[in-house]
Amino acid sequence: LSGSTRFRYWGFAVYDASLWVAPGFLAREYDRHGFALQLQYLRDFSNADITRRSIAEMTRQSTPTPALLQQWQQWLSAAFPDVRDGDRITGVLRPGQGALFLTNGRQTGMVPDVDFARRFFGIWLAADTSEPALRQALLSRQAGA
Repeated sequence: LSGSTRFRYWGFAVYDASLWVAPGFLAREYDRHGFALQLQYLRDFSNADITRRSIAEMTRQSTPTPALLQQWQQWLSAAFPDVRDGDRITGVLRPGQGALFLTNGRQTGMVPDVDFARRFFGIWLAADTSEPALRQALLSRQAGA
């Protein structure tokens, strides 16, 4: 376990996040290492809400083409169900391959795109994340965090 924290938005508890990494993980090169990021939701959210928020955060990192944006939306919509309080979504970064997604331990999506995986996990782990305190908590046991 690299770190864990509770994410709050406008004072409301949204999810508990935990990051699991292998030995040798480097925070500044998060996209080159296998890891698992688990979010245990503390509220109900629709697939559309999760997809919309993920896209908004991913586009903070760069502006995708309209075709790429549409592809991201398709992948995210397929990977995430509606979630209820207590559901767990786990994203696994597979270096050089993309991302694997599990909901409550069952595979719900796989995205075979390395750039997508880097940007998606960058929501939490990129140096310029919109939530630096959350990033710091997830990487609290890592060098170079």
